Amino acid sequence: MFPTPIQKASPLTQKAYVILLPIALVLWLLPLIGVAITSVRPASDLAAGNYFGLPSGFAGVENYTAVFRDSPIGLYILNSFKVTIPTVIGSVALASLMGFALSVYKFRGNLVVFFMFVAGNFIPFQILMVPVRDFTLKTGLYDTTLGLVLFHIAFQTGFCTLFMRNFIRGLPFSLIEAARVEGVSEWKIFIHVVLPLMRPAIAALSVLVFTFVWNDYFWATVLVQGSHAMPVTAGLYALNGQWVAAWHLVSAGAIVAALPPVAMFFLMQRHFIAGLTLGATKG
Repeated sequence: MFPTPIQKASPLTQKAYVILLPIALVLWLLPLIGVAITSVRPASDLAAGNYFGLPSGFAGVENYTAVFRDSPIGLYILNSFKVTIPTVIGSVALASLMGFALSVYKFRGNLVVFFMFVAGNFIPFQILMVPVRDFTLKTGLYDTTLGLVLFHIAFQTGFCTLFMRNFIRGLPFSLIEAARVEGVSEWKIFIHVVLPLMRPAIAALSVLVFTFVWNDYFWATVLVQGSHAMPVTAGLYALNGQWVAAWHLVSAGAIVAALPPVAMFFLMQRHFIAGLTLGATKG
């Protein structure tokens, strides 16, 4: 069912693995390397058609300075934080409560409710574009940060609930039974018994949701029009000129926009891996 560990493979397979792995890694990182090189490439290289060759000079300081000088990228990054942080808190909190209820309590319709959360993840989000946009227009949430936050919370909660339910089902149920015998209320059981054990799952989900929402481009362009609420992924278009695409500035802005989720992943790496490992083997 699972692939054979490379240590147990034949010597020929191990040699092929050692040779092909660096090649696959370079091919996978090639687009990112291209963006990083373009971000320090002078504009004259692009005008001369030097898109893939070595830069004729280093213009990193000029390009990154121009990103902050010629565009409100600072405002866009702040808007991304305003959207992402409440979404992470809201979706993880709701999923923790729902995952606790679906994994601990046995009631009629338990699986139906659970499958409704799971089924929502299989709906192509492009289908929701028109009804969601019309709904935000009618409720006054269009072109607002609140509208993006509410939609992302609703869309991310399904996946988070699936993750949390499977994680909580893997916890020792005897701890909950012992707390009930002592007369502890269900709310205190969740807060003082279950929630501390969910820290790895919460950390893993926080990193995943933060990355999903921060990198969202589709809904940032569908539900937001003005720069006052536009996230950084959609705001990078402001770096383009009216007649010429300034790809060196767009690349520099993309590198700047990618730093927060990368930094969060490395800060939460230990908890992220622990949460995925514990939650993925239970169900």
